Amino acid sequence: MRDHGGNIDQARADWGGSDWIDLSTGINRQPWPVPALPASVWTDLPTQAAKTALLTQAACAFSSDAPSVALAGAQQAIQLIPQLDAPGRARILGPTYNEHGAALRAQGWQVQEVATLADLIGADLAVVVNPNNPDGRHHSRQSLCDLAAHVGRLVVDESFADPVPELSLAAQAGHLASGGNLLVLRSFGKFWGLAGVRLGFAFGDTESVARLADLAGPWPVSGAALEIGHAALSDRDWHRATVARLAQETAQIDAMAARAGWSLLGGTHLFRSYVTPDAEAARDRLARAQIWSRIFPYSPQWIRLGLPGTAAEWARLARALS
Repeated sequence: MRDHGGNIDQARADWGGSDWIDLSTGINRQPWPVPALPASVWTDLPTQAAKTALLTQAACAFSSDAPSVALAGAQQAIQLIPQLDAPGRARILGPTYNEHGAALRAQGWQVQEVATLADLIGADLAVVVNPNNPDGRHHSRQSLCDLAAHVGRLVVDESFADPVPELSLAAQAGHLASGGNLLVLRSFGKFWGLAGVRLGFAFGDTESVARLADLAGPWPVSGAALEIGHAALSDRDWHRATVARLAQETAQIDAMAARAGWSLLGGTHLFRSYVTPDAEAARDRLARAQIWSRIFPYSPQWIRLGLPGTAAEWARLARALS
């Protein structure tokens, strides 16, 4: 099923009300503060100079000298990557973000979801989300580098890796396995809390990145997104403070969930997933307090929560769980 968090319209339609707290995604609810933007970002076509400046800053932020392309979110990369090679056998380490499988199937790939890294060996295209959504599983750089030698192309989706740079393979994306069979995806909207900007990046070998850029067209990223992305990625103080805050808040929400009788399945700095006796009942309990959460069609017990953004939101979640 191609279902997603962030479907707050469904919550309103099913439960009524307008004062919802959307915890169904892993988007930071304390976003980077966007300053006033030059009028030109709204009136002029995006320039090559602005694209180059953003990619230079992204290379610094993600510690990569690999070729890269800016896209309309990591989602656009997910949709374009199946077009880089003739359809074949794709394997996805799951369960995970379902758009990878959906995009591959739409382009004629045979898709199999597997449970371990070893099960990916031999695939024409392998997908690993690292750290994983929704259970937070993660894999070392070395284990993924080893895997890349045994698949046709390895796609590593690092959409939730900003607080854990030690996991990132972005630095290896341009030269791994000499043939350049690695693509690393990075999201902007989640950690910086600006999903509406629609900005993401793909790092890889020169040929693959050039083909992605060609498929995306001349203006995949708006002038406003180029400006905001460059400024936000430059703000290392905000990045450090946000990682520290999120680490404290994940412990806080885990304690609240434990008091409610839920056990921790896993998670990242931006979301936590729990095992409950009945996930649908848990979701409905929160929905009565107009708090929207995420449950999954493949598990009757898993529920995922993003982190509240304000003291009032934290208090409301505590009341709903108590």
